[in-house]
Amino acid sequence: MDRFEGHIAGIGTSSGTRLVVGRWNVSPFGAFTDVMMEDRAGFRTLLAPSQDVARYVASTYSFDEVRVVRVHSTLDASHLELTAGPLRLDAALGGTTGLGRLLRLVPRALATSPRWLALISPAAGALVPGVRTAGSAGNGRREYYGVTSARTIVSASAELGGVSLGRIAPLRPAVRFGFSSAPAAPQLVSVVTSISHPARPAGT
Repeated sequence: MDRFEGHIAGIGTSSGTRLVVGRWNVSPFGAFTDVMMEDRAGFRTLLAPSQDVARYVASTYSFDEVRVVRVHSTLDASHLELTAGPLRLDAALGGTTGLGRLLRLVPRALATSPRWLALISPAAGALVPGVRTAGSAGNGRREYYGVTSARTIVSASAELGGVSLGRIAPLRPAVRFGFSSAPAAPQLVSVVTSISHPARPAGT
């Protein structure tokens, strides 16, 4: 089981570009940050910090372009800041969402269990449209998203190649990188992502 522990930020912009930032403290590749972008026309781009990360992520999700760029991010109690090649992002964080408060009541071991996440995936999709907690990771693998908390993103400034992407907006339409989209409301979630391989079924 490959395990990634960290945060995912989902942000829409008035230009139509949607950003999904993965900031991972623990992973098979060590700590790293990557960015998935989809523009108004539906063109999907991965910005990855290394060839190894790029190969792994591109084998798990779908992109029209994969770029290896220098990536730097910081996350504190009030802001997420990111530089990834041509992309600049500064997002201000708000309070814990209502769903985030409920998630904190679930024991972490249960909230991140692949068996539990497979069981609740249909309910997660009904509660938060477009979101799933279990699905295909390609090449016979399965992926499980165990979210343990969620905070609002109240404002964001983003530029791509020096051009503003506009004001913060809902993440609509849903992004199409994999089986699940980020929620429409801009937010930062704490998450454990697990990916099982065919020879290593979930729970073994």
